[in-house]
Amino acid sequence: MSELIKAITTQFDHLEDLIQALDSELHLISSRDAEALINLLKNKENLLTTVQQQDDVISAAFEASSETDRTSEEVVALFDRAKQLVSECQYRTKINQTAVEQGQLRLEHLRTLLLESRAKESMTYDKSGKAQGGRSGRGISA
Repeated sequence: MSELIKAITTQFDHLEDLIQALDSELHLISSRDAEALINLLKNKENLLTTVQQQDDVISAAFEASSETDRTSEEVVALFDRAKQLVSECQYRTKINQTAVEQGQLRLEHLRTLLLESRAKESMTYDKSGKAQGGRSGRGISA
């Protein structure tokens, strides 16, 4: 087996590990387990570094291989499979990004509701019957 083929198949393992990490990330985002999510993100960062390093190994092996090895059906098929795995990682990353954004929107909506509720609780009326926000009984201290 050529060095290039070994390097590409090793990359498959790293990309499949990354896909599993992205699946776990989505589960942790939806379950809102912040501590486990932070640990997973550190692991994901390490995986991404490993993928980058393996890309460098593949690049060096590609440059060192002959033209016939580079264009062989097996190598072309392996590169196609690697591209599919990278596309899968990108797709799952977008899904996770959307999940995080939706979670942030929900939190912002909840924050707005709480602020509106607090404002309604502090609503008072003056002697003419007009609504006023703020504290009732100004100047009174307990």
